[in-house]
Amino acid sequence: MIDKETRERIIALVKEEVVPAIGCTEPMCVALCTARATEMLGCKPEHIEVLLSANILKNAMGVGIPGTGMIGLPIAIALGALIGKSEYQLEVLKDLTPLSLEEGKQFVKENRIDIRLKKGITEKLYVEVTVTAGDKHQTAIIEKTHTHFKDANEDTSCADDSRKAPSEEPISLNLRMVYDFATTAPLDEIRFIEETRKYNMNAAREALKGNYGHNLGKTIERPMAKGIFGNSIYAHIISRTASACDARMGGAMIPVMSNSGSGNQGICATNPVCVYAKENENTEEELLRALMLSHLTVIYTKQSLGMLSALCGCVVASIGSSVGITYLMGGDYEHICRSVKNMVANLTGMICDGAKPSCSLKITSGVSTALLSALLSMEGKCVTSNEGIVDDCVDKCIHNLTSIGANGMGPTDEMVLNIMTSKGC
Repeated sequence: MIDKETRERIIALVKEEVVPAIGCTEPMCVALCTARATEMLGCKPEHIEVLLSANILKNAMGVGIPGTGMIGLPIAIALGALIGKSEYQLEVLKDLTPLSLEEGKQFVKENRIDIRLKKGITEKLYVEVTVTAGDKHQTAIIEKTHTHFKDANEDTSCADDSRKAPSEEPISLNLRMVYDFATTAPLDEIRFIEETRKYNMNAAREALKGNYGHNLGKTIERPMAKGIFGNSIYAHIISRTASACDARMGGAMIPVMSNSGSGNQGICATNPVCVYAKENENTEEELLRALMLSHLTVIYTKQSLGMLSALCGCVVASIGSSVGITYLMGGDYEHICRSVKNMVANLTGMICDGAKPSCSLKITSGVSTALLSALLSMEGKCVTSNEGIVDDCVDKCIHNLTSIGANGMGPTDEMVLNIMTSKGC
């Protein structure tokens, strides 16, 4: 049993990293920063200058903006200025109406927004918004996490921001600590993680009512797909996970519970675990512990990977769902270590080429591997340290993955952004 003080620090970390969000977190982060700058200005801006890190720009270029039927940053920025409220954090645009949408479209048409790459920074998550009206101007900056504001002199946070910069460094995790906490903490202390099921499974249900993104989740439910995948637990897991991603990337005004700054990571850490638990008839306690194990594994992995990277976040989140499902299959710590190693052996190197509707395809690849890795683990099978980047030490194995994503794939990140911004014959 982990001592109470350590448990409290882990719970605080989870509550910081697992939060509601509407739409892709990168454009919402930019809209949030715009809303804060506009609030400081005290009136509607006449012009908005936005400077972004490459990773923010990459992740915000091709994704649907909730409730607008439009993609990309300009409409998100315009609405952040017109109706955004910084107190809403990553749900900053939830007050959107048809009238304000038309105002936002007009703002964009008037070419009042200038979006550029911020030069000379190393921070992967950086947003700087300057709003101007007459001779007045104000600047707001977000960096490091999607809701952490910085002023000209010192780090600050929104007055109502639940993700304030902590007074002490977040607790440094390892997989053994993650497992022990998730499987032994008093149930009442971790019951809050059930909110992830309510948000993210609801997103999957709501997605089936419309046509979002590439409709991957709905496609798997159709007769032709059932002839291929069958009416199986596997098909249901893929469908429910992809559907929620379809809706989120397609611009549905449906909130999801994110993990480490990504709604897709939150979906991927939640829905496969929930569907498996229901169909396997696991108990409520087993489900809650599996959800905590999944989400905390993602948080642990992101501690060394960073909030944004060249490595697709679906890979990281799929590791979480794999260990959660392994636990629901009756696996212990050794089984979970094997699942992690199997995941790292397969999916390392999947690039992030921005947030967009086709992320549902990557989620499907990740979750498919998560299930396969769990099954192999329960059969006693594991990729060994003689193969590739897998290490006997599971924590070293995870850090091998994150080192490649955070450091080794830097040139890949630059090339991806260059390709994305220079398309055409």
